[in-house]
Amino acid sequence: MALLSFTMDYIIEKCQEAKLWLYEEVAFSVGLQYLAWTFYSIIFILFATGFTHLVAPQAVGSGIPEMKTILRGVVLKEFLTFKTLMSKVVGLCSSLGSTLPIGKEGPFVHIASIVATLLGKLTSFRGIYENESRRSEMLAAACAVGVAGTFAAPIGGVLFSIEVTATYFAVRNYWRGFFAAVCGALVFRLLALWFKNEETITALFRTSLRTDFPFDALELLAYSFIGVVCGFGGALFILLHRKIILFTRKQKRMTMFLQKNRFIYPGLVALVISSLTFPPGLGQFFAGSLTSRQAINELFSNITWTSGQADNLAEEEIISHWKHPDTNIYVNLVIFIIMNFWFGAICNTLPIPAGVFVPVFTVGAAFGRLVGEGMAAWFPDGIPSGNVIRKIVPGGYSVVGAASLSGSVTRTISTSVIVFELTGQISHVLPAVVAVLIANAIANQLQPSFYDSIIKLKRLPYLPDIVSSKSSTWNVYVEDIMVTDVQYVSFVSSYGHLKDLITKSIHKSYPLVDSPDSMILLGSIQRFELERILLLHLSYDQKILMSNSDEDTPGTRTPNSELSTAQNSRAPSPTTIPALTVTESSPARSSRFQVLKVDEVQGGGGANRLPNPFRMRFSKSSNSLTELSEEAKEEQTYHTLQLPLRSILKNSSSTSSMGKASSTSDLKTSINAYYEQFRNQRKDSIVEDMPFVINKGSFQNLAKKVRLPPEPVKVKNLPADKQQLWEEQQLSDIIDWEGCQIDPAPFQLVERTSLHKVHSLFSLLGLNHAYVTNAGKLVGVCGLKELRKAIQGRIDAQANGKPNDEEDDSEVEDIDPQDLKVVPSVDQDYTLVNTTNPQLSRDTELHTFNLSEV
Repeated sequence: MALLSFTMDYIIEKCQEAKLWLYEEVAFSVGLQYLAWTFYSIIFILFATGFTHLVAPQAVGSGIPEMKTILRGVVLKEFLTFKTLMSKVVGLCSSLGSTLPIGKEGPFVHIASIVATLLGKLTSFRGIYENESRRSEMLAAACAVGVAGTFAAPIGGVLFSIEVTATYFAVRNYWRGFFAAVCGALVFRLLALWFKNEETITALFRTSLRTDFPFDALELLAYSFIGVVCGFGGALFILLHRKIILFTRKQKRMTMFLQKNRFIYPGLVALVISSLTFPPGLGQFFAGSLTSRQAINELFSNITWTSGQADNLAEEEIISHWKHPDTNIYVNLVIFIIMNFWFGAICNTLPIPAGVFVPVFTVGAAFGRLVGEGMAAWFPDGIPSGNVIRKIVPGGYSVVGAASLSGSVTRTISTSVIVFELTGQISHVLPAVVAVLIANAIANQLQPSFYDSIIKLKRLPYLPDIVSSKSSTWNVYVEDIMVTDVQYVSFVSSYGHLKDLITKSIHKSYPLVDSPDSMILLGSIQRFELERILLLHLSYDQKILMSNSDEDTPGTRTPNSELSTAQNSRAPSPTTIPALTVTESSPARSSRFQVLKVDEVQGGGGANRLPNPFRMRFSKSSNSLTELSEEAKEEQTYHTLQLPLRSILKNSSSTSSMGKASSTSDLKTSINAYYEQFRNQRKDSIVEDMPFVINKGSFQNLAKKVRLPPEPVKVKNLPADKQQLWEEQQLSDIIDWEGCQIDPAPFQLVERTSLHKVHSLFSLLGLNHAYVTNAGKLVGVCGLKELRKAIQGRIDAQANGKPNDEEDDSEVEDIDPQDLKVVPSVDQDYTLVNTTNPQLSRDTELHTFNLSEV
């Protein structure tokens, strides 16, 4: 991540320098300068828009709201893929290269999360990726690395990731996040040391503020004032951003037109902003030629601009950017704050990768600089504190203002730590923390955080926080919001039922019950496990045994209706082999198949011929072999073995026994001599069986009746009708659960669990669903979607209440909250109904949660 961040910064810096170089090259014509200044930004913004839309639209925006949703247990499709990574990297480099006020931190957190996900899919990290809990831990560490790789701030990065992305944080991930963030920040700064010719490893925005006496105690009032103003400013920024988006959504015709012509809105915004920042135009009054990074460096500088005294040329150049002959520094800072304030809000509505941290960080630094310069002009010699008088340091006010406004917008306290790591100064830690706390307290009362606002605008399936612990969520139970029509798998289900279940539903896991009658919950099974066993059972690559009928004609093989799989079925019973009858040769008997004994003495012309002990004879007719002549018999005889008969009782030289040995050496010599006889002599064969011949007329019938078992055949090689028949038989089988991974202890709730407690459990454990049981019997399931709708409905009910209507208040106060019940309607809305007095519910509309707009 450090290498990727450094490479992106290098590309962005070169693109921004190219814009300034092109502007200076056409200095001979103001018109050409305007065209070069504006069209450069327009081209980069349009390229980022088109590339992001074509490759992966999920890369649009910051990415932190989506990461908050994912870490809550929701799966967002195509959000952590390689295509999204490429779209995010290229789109972010292009959008930042246009010099528009766009941040890098949020998109880079998204990039780090994608890289962590892709690394988890590798072989060495596959165990982490397959474990959902470990995968969430890796994503949490990736968010910390994303911040650390952007600002080289490992401590602030870890704290920022915890505050932004996690409601409940596992302490065991703390050191892992720190370790990864420190490694990323260290490598990021080492690359800058090696390739940017820096002297040593320093802070990203290095400052040289006074550390021996940084501020006076009375200055804490000024720092607190900065926190108050930044609190209101952060809420106003969030409100302005939301109003811009809602305004475009309400204009239906304009929205449809911009969706069809998606390059018009980004191009128009880029044209307006680049025209306003044109240096010879309005940009000369608020340092329009500076990029965000250059502006932050100058705002943190340790010089007083109002004094107009510069010690060197570098300080003189800084003052010249913020000083104009027709205005003063205060006016320029006010214009800078106003312009960049709404620039940042409108740029975050563009369909490009864009962050919000750097724009508000820059605006906060400018406001702090404005207060610091005012304090320096008000107290030119400093605030007296005893016998020591120290001058005001406006750069310290700028640091505090940057932390306050960025903290109020993102609703984090860690920005006070990030600015210390960015500047390398920790002397202003106390005023910065005080101002950030004040800003967060004020902004929290007015608006949600910027990321929560985007979650609501995008309608992401994020579980909102319960506003108050004293709310009526304690009186709403899980039985009121659970889904009773549960799709389950029973232990005695067939593969056909499993196929219908997977086809008609899209759930990630399914409950396993013992039977549809008892509905006792046995466990939970993941969807991919069910798909795996179904795919293996219905695979056409399986080999099956096809049994053949005995009445088939020779040369034909027709499979029976019963097909058996070679792996999991018993082989069909073998066909009965016809018996072989051995009889003596008889001239008066004729049969289809005969095995006849050969006469030992042949008469006639065969007297001088040696008898053939094994001869297979095939007759062309059903007549006896005696009707043939000797020559014909010889032609029809197979000569299998030509050996003379030998008596078994005849002595042989090889049967000599060994003599008695008088010693061990004599015994060894006798054994060697005995076995030496078998090597030097040829042992004659002894034929013990009587020779037989087989009538050729019965050979074909023998071949017809005697058949080998059929060989296994793959299902895909069968005809289409046989494949369908086989599949129907397979679907009717009972599921074999052997080898299937079953979670024996899924998370369970009881029916009377309160909504507040369910919310705490889902947030703490990162659950996305829980089964509701009653004495072990499955009665329903409560998912993250149902819980989110119920809580959001309660929040909307409190927000849309009528406190000024006395009639409604009096009627509602007379109702006992325990008698209210949330009843789901057909259109998936929830309505509060009085269970003890239904007539009161019909006469008085308690509230209906309009979930279609949540």
